[in-house]
Amino acid sequence: MRFVRRTRSPELPVLLLEDSAALLGLLCALVGVGLSVLTGNGMFDGIATLCIGTILVSVAVLLAVETKSLIIGESALPEQVAAIEKALLATPGVERVIHLRTQHLGPDELLVAAKIGVDPHDQGAEIASTINDAEARVRAAVPAAKVIYLGT
Repeated sequence: MRFVRRTRSPELPVLLLEDSAALLGLLCALVGVGLSVLTGNGMFDGIATLCIGTILVSVAVLLAVETKSLIIGESALPEQVAAIEKALLATPGVERVIHLRTQHLGPDELLVAAKIGVDPHDQGAEIASTINDAEARVRAAVPAAKVIYLGT
């Protein structure tokens, strides 16, 4: 379940859960049909059918809940956010990170938007150099950070 919750690739949990549901469904069908044949009571087949339906509905609900955040945009993992903030603060000229926002644009593409504090006496060229250096450091720390917007 932790993999399903943490992955940023929506196709992986879908494949995992659908295949698992299919195997459980086949097992239920085997048991239900087998018991129906052995006992001559068709109720076991009906119970197996209800079990299969319950499994399919449960997987559908779980997938809807877990992939909803990927569809509307999920933020970076906490360790990625910490690495981004550390990279920004390690940049010469960056005094503080005022706020930081992240959003996954795809499984391997992260949008980073941050407002950073710089020395108020820095001039335009110094600030531009600081921002360029900060972007390079963020990309080195978190390679998925493809789109970066930094403001002062």
